[in-house]
Amino acid sequence: MSEQKPLISPDKLPPAQDAPPLSADASIQAALGLFETHMRDEGFAINTMKAFASDVRLLGKYLGIGQPIGEIGTKNLNDFLQWLLEERGVPCSPKSYARRVTTLKVFFGWLHEAGVLPNDPSNAVIQRSVKSPLPTIPSEDDLAKALTVTQQIREGSQEQKPDARPHLLLTLLLQTGIKKGEAMAIVPNHVDRSDTEQPMLFIRYANPRLRYKERKLYLEPEWLDVLDEYLAQYEPPDTLFTCTPRNLEYILRDVGDEAGLDRGQLSFENLRWAATMRDWRAKEEPDDIRQKLGLSKITWRETKSKLERLTEQVGTDD
Repeated sequence: MSEQKPLISPDKLPPAQDAPPLSADASIQAALGLFETHMRDEGFAINTMKAFASDVRLLGKYLGIGQPIGEIGTKNLNDFLQWLLEERGVPCSPKSYARRVTTLKVFFGWLHEAGVLPNDPSNAVIQRSVKSPLPTIPSEDDLAKALTVTQQIREGSQEQKPDARPHLLLTLLLQTGIKKGEAMAIVPNHVDRSDTEQPMLFIRYANPRLRYKERKLYLEPEWLDVLDEYLAQYEPPDTLFTCTPRNLEYILRDVGDEAGLDRGQLSFENLRWAATMRDWRAKEEPDDIRQKLGLSKITWRETKSKLERLTEQVGTDD
């Protein structure tokens, strides 16, 4: 697979911000305000910003929101994580725990790199063996069965007219790994046909804060034939898919049922993982996979960890 190219060149990104006007005597509350500004300037996803800020506030609840950041040591952070797991009285899922560890490392790593703290107390934070569950990914055999079904629907039969939509959707998701919302936002002119040997799909976002997720994804040339059949059949007036997101989910469900797969196995999320695993097994550069998925470097950490665990799981099953 060819290299995925971000729409915004790294050398055109805004320069790093100057050190924040903080000292080690500043409170968690004061540091949090500037940390939120830092995350926004660095292009963190909105949901990530909200989650990280909430985690820092939770640390403030535990230590006291007025606690000077320079007086917070590794033991304080380990005690905080222990409190989350066993003493707070509120369930802490593996995913939430892993994110909160990441929050501490990003927050205190930023303070250290900016020169506010001489040492990073999160460096030696104890990583508990709490792992989020792995996704259930369709096997290559499962995908082959599903593609056979969609190809049959594409060709039609005596009882049914040819319908290219299921095959268009399934092959698009397997080639690009895009999310449901990204698929729904595609318009036909987002497909670049200027090079028929290497067509590309532009993933675009209307929200300026999400522009960092915009990217170019390569498509297989044969996919254009399926696209042309679909356009002739449905004549979409604006977005590529004229139905609702729920209807696209039903299409995948019905294809899975016809292929004899477990209900729910053929979903947007599982197909995103299947596409990613294909690239991972093909030894694509990890950062190319990250950019293809439109993930931040922070979110990529957990995704990469799951890919490694999935690879081990497949090896064990074999």
